[in-house]
Formats: sequence, structure tokens, C-alpha cells
Amino acid sequence: MANEEGDLWLFGYGEDHRGTPEQPGRVVTLIEREVWETLTDQHPSAPPQVQGAAYRIPATHVAEVKAYLDIREINGYSMHYTSFHAFPSANPDDLTIDGDARPLKPIQCLVYIGTPDNPQFLGPQDPKALAERIAMCRGPSGENREYLFMLEEALRGLHAREERGGVVDEHVTDLAARVRALIRE
Repeated sequence: MANEEGDLWLFGYGEDHRGTPEQPGRVVTLIEREVWETLTDQHPSAPPQVQGAAYRIPATHVAEVKAYLDIREINGYSMHYTSFHAFPSANPDDLTIDGDARPLKPIQCLVYIGTPDNPQFLGPQDPKALAERIAMCRGPSGENREYLFMLEEALRGLHAREERGGVVDEHVTDLAARVRALIRE
């Protein structure tokens, strides 16, 4: 779904290639809440929405980006369009639309949702074993631990200007602390 100018908004939350086929790394996969509720996990609470970033793909690049994503994400992911509610930045100019101060409107974003039949979907794992895997894996895009630490920092930065100190994902924070402890050992 493109906007009136033909641009595409894409919801982003991670990056792959943080391991190898012999030692696969671990990355974030969004799943339907109904699927999540059937899983037994060490972190039983989940926020009502997912935090992330929306990336505007200019109309001139939409076909190229969609073709790439359809190859990369099509096996084990379903495509959805959802409303993305942007948080205004600290820049007052971003709080206006054509010079008129109004709340930001939701953006329709493309998002890829993982399915349980994806061969790479592992479901919940023991946090200790998961941290050990993340601490040791490396792939073409870098170390798996770097991915985790950048994800944790990005989540905190989503609302850094707000009093609550950013978004805290209990699972991500716990994993990052476990990986840091392994690195110190």
C-alpha cells in the first residue's frame, strides 16, 4: 500500500545475517499475538503494541525494495499493512503539517509477520542457552551480540525525551544483561 505520492512505508525492527548456517544467530521476529499466547516463555508479559521505526521508501524505489523484500521475507512470513502511530520528535518543526500544528496522523506501513511454519522460527528458548548462542555467533552483518545491544539501545531511544526513559522490552533487556555477563566471564 503506497501513499498518495506512491511512497511506501515499511515497519522495521531488525536485521539478519548475524550468524552462519553452521551457527545461526538469533534475531527478532514479529509474530501474531494469538501465536505468542500459545507459547510458553520465560517472559510472560507483552506490551499491547510493538515499538519500531517506519522507513519511507520513495516511489522511485518501491518496486526494487518490494522485489528484494518479497524474496527475503516471503518464506515463513506474511505481509500485513498496519497503522503506525509516530511519536513526534523533539523538533517542534516535526509537530506541524504544512505549518499547522496538529497531531501526527497514523501512517499505513507494510510489516512482515513471522509464521510458526517458518523453519527458522524457534519459539521460546531457555534464556541462558539463548544468551550463550547470541554471545558466540557472528555473520556477514556482524556479531549477534552487537545486534542485541543495538536493538536494546534503539528501543530505549524511541522515547528518550520522555520521563519514562524509553521503551523497555523485558525480554531484550534480560538477554542483553545475560550476554554482557557472559562477555565479562
